Amino acid sequence: MEDRALGDTLLARMGGEYLEATPERVVARLPVEGNTQPYGLLHGGATAVLCETAGSIGSALAAGPGFHAMGIELNVNHLRAVRSGHITATAVPLHVGRTTAVWEIKVRDDDGRLVAAARLTCAIRPARPPAGTSGPGASESPGGAAR
Repeated sequence: MEDRALGDTLLARMGGEYLEATPERVVARLPVEGNTQPYGLLHGGATAVLCETAGSIGSALAAGPGFHAMGIELNVNHLRAVRSGHITATAVPLHVGRTTAVWEIKVRDDDGRLVAAARLTCAIRPARPPAGTSGPGASESPGGAAR
């Protein structure tokens, strides 16, 4: 997957990139530098961003065109401190249904050591046009409120 696919996202701002992205597996990585807490260790929130992004992208790819996937629950166990290099998340689906998807994400450091383990649940919903546009489900009334 090309870096352009990241667009103006949080993962892109953090220096992340996708290495692989299919409905069966997503691999993404993030530099530790610039994503640390005050003690110089990788910030747990940065790990969470990487995990949620990988699982959400996988859910969206599995759901297909016309659907959006968004995280509704994320659990991350931080197992090892990291001070430099990159972390790489590998996400695989445990379940992909019509309305939900559950992904397991393992995060490893550059030496292949397990840094974190996560589970993400995503809601899968039909895509809606952006507010103010016409189309199925779009409001024609001022202010965007559906009636």
